[in-house]
Amino acid sequence: MITLRAAGYVDVDAGQIIRPGIITIDGDTIVGIGGDVPEGAEIVDLGEAILLPGLMDMEVNLLMGGRGENPGLSQVQDDPPTRVLRAVGNARRTLRAGFTTVRNLGLFVKTGGYLLDVALARAIDAGMIEGPRVIPAGHAITPTGGHLDPTMFAAFMPGVLELTIEEGIANGNDEIRKAVRYQIKHGAQLIKVCCSGGVMSLTGEAGAQHYSDEELRVIVDEAHRRGLKVAAHTHGAEAVKHAIACGIDCIEHGFLMDDEAIQMLVDNDRFLVTTRRLAEAMDVSKAPKVLQDKAAEMFPKARTSIKAAYEAGVKIAVGTDAPAIPHGKNADELVTLVDWGMPPAAVLRAATVVAADLIDRPDLGRLAEGYLADIIAVPGDPLADIAVTQNVTFVMKNGKVFKNDTNK
Repeated sequence: MITLRAAGYVDVDAGQIIRPGIITIDGDTIVGIGGDVPEGAEIVDLGEAILLPGLMDMEVNLLMGGRGENPGLSQVQDDPPTRVLRAVGNARRTLRAGFTTVRNLGLFVKTGGYLLDVALARAIDAGMIEGPRVIPAGHAITPTGGHLDPTMFAAFMPGVLELTIEEGIANGNDEIRKAVRYQIKHGAQLIKVCCSGGVMSLTGEAGAQHYSDEELRVIVDEAHRRGLKVAAHTHGAEAVKHAIACGIDCIEHGFLMDDEAIQMLVDNDRFLVTTRRLAEAMDVSKAPKVLQDKAAEMFPKARTSIKAAYEAGVKIAVGTDAPAIPHGKNADELVTLVDWGMPPAAVLRAATVVAADLIDRPDLGRLAEGYLADIIAVPGDPLADIAVTQNVTFVMKNGKVFKNDTNK
């Protein structure tokens, strides 16, 4: 039994600091909040730190980015073992940054059909490597030439990096059913689909809808019958509206949403995952001019659409799209959301209880008895200064301490 003793802890539901911060953990579960330290408990004194539930990032790709990657060539240079080995470092950095749960949203590389994020999740759960709890999506589902169908070589070398149905490239109802079923068979815990183009799509407008409504309904039907949610990369307002109407559970990005699309999210009780930091920090200076032009159009709209979504009452969950921003810098997203008009308490809820709701984990996201002991510490009050989440000094996941720099 372990008792953490700190200056206070954040009640994310109430949006306030409770002092002092005394939390007792037995095994992997919180068994006491406040009160006296149980007899025989090991005391971990965190001084003037403030405790928070472990943060959550609802859109990362741990298999990409990080040390040793050449972004322009890694899609054809990196074999699956190299990607997994790189993910080991990315997972460790993410956990030590205070993010104890992530969704890994969609492989779009040649793997021979292997779901590398599923393997990564299992290795972390087994204690082989350090990392956050990973909710894997396997391969993203997208049509030929759609967003996340690698097109950087297609213009001058057709046939390079052609992906299979099992690797997510699916056209028409039958192929789509097979692609979704394959991800589920091999361990995906949600399905990722590309409903529109993106900033880094070389083919077509960023907001243009990819799949037909009929095809989107097939994806939703296959996933929902197996109890899985569907997350959709979607930027354009019309694509967002069609995705919601077809039953998509969660919109990723939504930079170009209009008021009608935002209201549809509210009326249908759907989620929006933020990824706004990349609109400030993503370096597109070396990208082709067509991509730079897309970024110049979309990034300013990302600011206004997230503020409008918050004010309308959309269920917002934090996501970064790392490595669009570096792994381990996930808390930069929280700072951007506050800078762009969300109150710190709302941002902390987006990174904890709302995210837990999105992944159907009622045992995560709060510091309360009966919840899993995912607990972090920061050197100050995040309700007054959200930037303290960029300097996490203590990380516990499932009752195990992975980092304690509080007194250094």
